[in-house]
Order: sequence, then structure tokens, then C-alpha cells
Amino acid sequence: MNKLYFTIAIILSGLTIGYVLQLLVQARLIKLPVQTLVFRRGIQKVALWFFTPVPIVGAIWLIRIVDLRVAALPFLGVAILLTGGLLGWIVGRIGGRSKKQIGTLYCCGSFSNIASMGSLVSYFFLGERGFALLTLFKMFEEVVYYGIGFPIAKYYGAGLGDDEPFPERLRKVFTDPFVLVATGALLIGALLNFSGIPRPAFYETVNAVFIPTGVFLLLVSIGLGIRFRRVGYFREVLFVSGIKFVAMPVLACMAAILLGMQTIYDGLPLKAILLASSMPVAFNSVVACSLYDLDLDLANSCWLVTTGGMVLVLPCLYYLLGRI
Repeated sequence: MNKLYFTIAIILSGLTIGYVLQLLVQARLIKLPVQTLVFRRGIQKVALWFFTPVPIVGAIWLIRIVDLRVAALPFLGVAILLTGGLLGWIVGRIGGRSKKQIGTLYCCGSFSNIASMGSLVSYFFLGERGFALLTLFKMFEEVVYYGIGFPIAKYYGAGLGDDEPFPERLRKVFTDPFVLVATGALLIGALLNFSGIPRPAFYETVNAVFIPTGVFLLLVSIGLGIRFRRVGYFREVLFVSGIKFVAMPVLACMAAILLGMQTIYDGLPLKAILLASSMPVAFNSVVACSLYDLDLDLANSCWLVTTGGMVLVLPCLYYLLGRI
């Protein structure tokens, strides 16, 4: 239970500190050395370029991939993210929502907070091996978001008139510095894994510091960008919560069981898939809706409610993992 409490404490404290810091700057009670946006991006760069790749290398280095079914994890991750977006789109179409709301619901259904919240939860609940499997699950997360999700958001918001060709969008995704660092970490970890070189014992301590610290910094950066706009859209938020916390984990676990994930590594891949597919709406959905003039109030409501809902979801996940 201490792992559960500590996980919730890091999530709440990171978001709260970032938001309080934002309020203090707005009230001119403190002054940052640079603009808030620059400061926020600086925190993200430190987290993603320093604290994130080191644990990825160590986790992938540690895990022994003796079953080729593990190679299906990245593709299962893509399928689940796209399915979440499709379910959000269906909710919008059936409910007769506006074009902008349909695009918003797609983003909220697809974009999941796997990178920060998912990484933290998997590490504390499942250990380094679980963190490594979740890293494999979300390998193509950025491709789905920037190569598919953002163009769909643009179609429903600003239109497709000046869209770039799909290959060009993919090129930009794979040359993004954050993606390059994460991909490089995966490759280095895999090479060390296949080399047979044993991982140093101190690496476990490094990961125990780097993973919570990196996620905490990302959460602080999110808190710095929170805008408490009007929270409403009860029915839409309820549907999105059902997609994130019921439909996606159920479908993901069914697919994992069909692949036999429960029979390898004492069911650890199935546990990692359950966690990864149960994460709340990602802050990137709010970014996409803001960028392409979609329904920002709806996106903000979905993000706030599902993120806050993790206080209730995490104990349920903790219980379910103990039964797998």
C-alpha cells in the first residue's frame, strides 16, 4: 500500500507545485529567470533528455526477452490508442456533436498519459521489468499522436487545406529531439541486453531516483500549464472516462490474453498492458485542441476529470494487479 500512497503523492504534489508556481508568477509574488513558457519547456527538456533515457536504457538492459510475443507490445499499443480515438469519434458522431467537438473527443479518447503517469505507476507497482514492458508498449506513442492525432485535430478544427504529406509528418515525428532521445535509449538498452554484458548493480538505485524525479518534473511542467477553464460537459466527460478507464483496458486485456501474454513472465506483460491502457487523458489533447481551435473547454474538462479520477482508479488497479 505504501507504493500506492507514494504514487498518488508524487502525482498530486507535482501537479500542485506546478500550478501554485504558475499562480505566484501571475500574482507577481515571485519572478522566474525566464518566461513561464520557456521555464516550463526547460523543465520538460531536463526530464525528457536526462532523467527519462537513463532509466529506459537500464530497464531494457535488464529484461530478458525470451518470448517473441513481447515484440507485439508496440503494435498492441498503437492499436489501443487508435481504438480509443475511434471510440471518442463514435461518441461524437452518435451524439450529434459539432465538428469541433468530434475532433476534441477523438483526441481525448486517443491521447493517454502513458509517458509520465503510466511510467511512474508501472515502476512502483510492477518494478523495473514492468517499466520496461510499458516502455515497449508506448514505443510508437508519439507517432500515433503527431502523425495521426494532430492531423485529425487539424481536420476537425482548422481544416486540411494546407496539410503536409503524410511522409513529411512522419519525418518530423522521427526527427523530433524528444523522439530521437527516447528511441536512442531503447536501441542502446537493446544492444546492451543482447550483448550479454551484465547490468551493474548500482543501476537499480539510479532508476529508483531517476524515474520518480523525471516524472515529477514532467508533472510540475504540466501544472505550470494548467488553465482552470469552465468544467462542464457532464455526458461527454462521462463517456470519455468510460473509454479511458473501462473500454480501453478491457479491450487491451482481451487482446493480450488472446496473445497469451498472461502465460509469460508470470503474467507481467498483461499487468503492464492493463496499467498502460488505463491512463487518463493526456495533456497533449489540450495542446492539440488549443492549437487547432477545437472545443478547448471540453478537452480541459476531460483532462481534469480523468486526471483527478486517478485517485480512485489507482486503488482499483492495485487490487486487480494483485489478482492477475
